[in-house]
Amino acid sequence: MAFQAYRFLVSFVSLFVLFACFATVEGLHKGFFKFHKLHYTRLATDEQWFIQKLDHFNGADSRVWKQRYFVNDAFYKPGGPVFLMIGGEGPANPAWMQHATWLTYAEKLGAICFMLEHRFYGKSHPTADLSTENLRFLSSRQALADLAHFRTAIAESRGLLNRKWVAFGGSYPGSLAAWFRLKYPHLVHASVASSAPLHATVNFPEYLEVVWRSLASENADCPLLVKTASDSLIERLKDPKNYQNITTDFSLCSKLQIETETDSAYFLEMLAGNFMDVVQYNEDNRGFEGVQGTNITIKVLCEVMADTSLGEPYARYAAVARLMMDTFSMKCLDASFNNNLRDMTNTSWDGPAASGGRQWVYQTCSEFGFYQSTDSPNQPFAGFPLEYHVKQCKDFYNISAEQLAEAVAETNEYYGSYDIRTARIVFPNGSIDPWHALGITRDIRDELPAVFIEGTAHCANMYPARSEDLLQLTLARDQIFLHIQQWLKQ
Repeated sequence: MAFQAYRFLVSFVSLFVLFACFATVEGLHKGFFKFHKLHYTRLATDEQWFIQKLDHFNGADSRVWKQRYFVNDAFYKPGGPVFLMIGGEGPANPAWMQHATWLTYAEKLGAICFMLEHRFYGKSHPTADLSTENLRFLSSRQALADLAHFRTAIAESRGLLNRKWVAFGGSYPGSLAAWFRLKYPHLVHASVASSAPLHATVNFPEYLEVVWRSLASENADCPLLVKTASDSLIERLKDPKNYQNITTDFSLCSKLQIETETDSAYFLEMLAGNFMDVVQYNEDNRGFEGVQGTNITIKVLCEVMADTSLGEPYARYAAVARLMMDTFSMKCLDASFNNNLRDMTNTSWDGPAASGGRQWVYQTCSEFGFYQSTDSPNQPFAGFPLEYHVKQCKDFYNISAEQLAEAVAETNEYYGSYDIRTARIVFPNGSIDPWHALGITRDIRDELPAVFIEGTAHCANMYPARSEDLLQLTLARDQIFLHIQQWLKQ
């Protein structure tokens, strides 16, 4: 959920790819790449601030903080609905206040649009730092309470008390959009929960199974070549005499050092992340956000992997890594888990993981899991099993495997997993997107419809339309609008 650039850009790639679809950094695969600032044109919709309680569930705690939000009232007509875009695991990007599909819906329906940044991300800093003690105030439940209070106070202050509110979100914010409707049905009339993982799970090997199928949809040999290359690399890692050549092949910043299984897993997952992220965001129209690398698609990666002029599959695998580095103007790749550990345990708001990495991984350790392991045989990679992911919860936040498992079980108990009992939520998902494996892809009932879009990836329905969009994507956007239009009449 939420986390978008490519995970390859993250020095602590043992996270994953769920990142919010409209954050200014990418990744929700565990979600993150090396965080880099994306540049966007300053918009007329300047940032505004809202006072929130630090702890909504402790009446004795009176501490407050300022939460960032944006407004676009260009389409609003008196009596029109209110649209609320939910922020996720990265800075809220104001580009979404001038572009994207939800604004075309707003124009047709005369809606006023708000976007609320998620606590602990972007400029919304509830605490002095990101210590584990302070991160206990970071949770989906606190975020939903933020949304509820924002909705109540803004409705009163802007004269929107009798208006119907529609929540929008993609990835983790898509889950929040569904849960907002579930837990606060008196405040939100309907929700669009795009690419939303509704089921929390510690182990998520199905992610890589979808990666296999998505690569195969372009070329049946592609995932087989990737697997051959990955296996060859693992074999080379067994002999330290190969480390210098591997360092050169993958343009590492320093000579490869493999002293523990964690060191090996970190390096292997980092390279696999090139494919994972490209699959997740394949051909999504994210250029308006300032995202780089949208030209790198499944087709491009599979063409490299099929290019025999580059040598054996291992050499092509290295060529993919260099292609990604060139795309993001990286001089070298930092493959050191110790450096990643240093960055991820830096608790300063100025730290290298403060753009979202330290926060999001905490949420996975304390609520969701979502660990994209290689524990399934039906996927192209190896070497980063569940134990590797779970160990990081202990390394980064002193959260044990037992605590993680209990937290994930509580999340499903609280929200209902796939068995969501409410109404007026539409669940769009793309067949290419690995996250659809944890989402709703079939209608639950008439007022909980699914929109499953063949051939599209993560949050594709949310991005601005373009002439080259697949027909099924265009039809899906229309179908979602019809649901919203119908529900607003109820």
